[in-house]
Amino acid sequence: MRRNFSDRFIRGLRPAPAGKRVEYWDMRVPNFGVRITERGHKTYVLYLRWPGSRAPSRREIGDASRISLAKAREIARRWLEQVELGIDPREQQRAEEIKRQRERQTTFEVVAEAWIANIASQRKGTEVANDVRREFVARWGKRPVTSITKEDVAAAIGAKRDEGHAPQAHNLLGYARRLFDWAVHQHAYGIEISPVEKLRASKLIGERAKKRERPLSDEELREVWQAAEEAEYPYGPMFRMLIMTGQRRSEVAGACWQEFDISRRLWTIPAERMKKTTKNPKPHDVPLTEDMISLLKSLPRFDAGDWLFTATSGAGPVNSFGRAKRALDDIVARGRSKPMEPWVIHDLRHTMRTRLPKLKVDEVVSERMIAHAIPGIAGVYNHHDYLEERREAFGRWCDYLRGIMQPKVVRIRG
Repeated sequence: MRRNFSDRFIRGLRPAPAGKRVEYWDMRVPNFGVRITERGHKTYVLYLRWPGSRAPSRREIGDASRISLAKAREIARRWLEQVELGIDPREQQRAEEIKRQRERQTTFEVVAEAWIANIASQRKGTEVANDVRREFVARWGKRPVTSITKEDVAAAIGAKRDEGHAPQAHNLLGYARRLFDWAVHQHAYGIEISPVEKLRASKLIGERAKKRERPLSDEELREVWQAAEEAEYPYGPMFRMLIMTGQRRSEVAGACWQEFDISRRLWTIPAERMKKTTKNPKPHDVPLTEDMISLLKSLPRFDAGDWLFTATSGAGPVNSFGRAKRALDDIVARGRSKPMEPWVIHDLRHTMRTRLPKLKVDEVVSERMIAHAIPGIAGVYNHHDYLEERREAFGRWCDYLRGIMQPKVVRIRG
């Protein structure tokens, strides 16, 4: 029976006679109808010869009590169009559901976390993970990784650039490049071309600023040390440890208690946390002075983790170094009539290395103290660790620091 369907007509349909089903066919959409059971259940159907079948059959579109007539007609028209093209709507639906499931399994967050796990053991793994989660996962976490475009990446990097953080923008672009390249080569996430492939840092951000070395003067070093004493845990003690040891920021910030042997007065940084200046980095021993041990003994311990410097009760190492550096600069500025010349955390390392010749420390020993590779033939054949010589040199450096902590008193003769 063909009828001019309307919502009122569908609502007014009575149950079919006992043991039977009644069908009505729409006058507007070919082969589209509604079937009513003896209990009054109404179902929208489409009657066709479907691709791959010899005889026509009915397929349910949906429960008429839950889906509107307009929506049912829309689905029927779409199915008719697909059948006209030789596509089975049921197979199409199944393929789309598989695609949706795959997309749920390959969101950017899922891929990013897999990559983060892959780099976790690298020297700056924790720092990189925090940056990626904060800058990228927060933006794209629930989106399919295949939906991330070069415009998306450019917008994220450009936002950081516009905030005045060009060096960080360069770092983030590098992380994104590594992440997407890794995802492409896994052949598991449906991504074939990295959206970062054609982005050029020089065009998007500008040329990277040339590295410069800016050792602090004794007066500046004293001011920074005193500001670090005033700053609270974890960053205050971390800055003092950086000054005393001259080690890299990542090596100090990522230090764990298990790396320290107080009885032997030794801090052993594992090879996987060292900068890869050679193909096979080695563990690096830092002899501990009395001043270093005193600082270590003043630090709190947490049950949640083994990190020396943590803002999460031991659950993870410190990060947010830029914010910590700005806070330290603010403390320094309070005691100055004019601002201190800009400096970066790495300059603390330059400062120690620059002072060592003044303290009569041998060049090879100086380089070994900060885990620099020895150049030339000496680096190939000289395998002596200079541990005792480095211990003495660190002692001289800490004595020197103690000597400059108090400004010199100028006596005026009466």
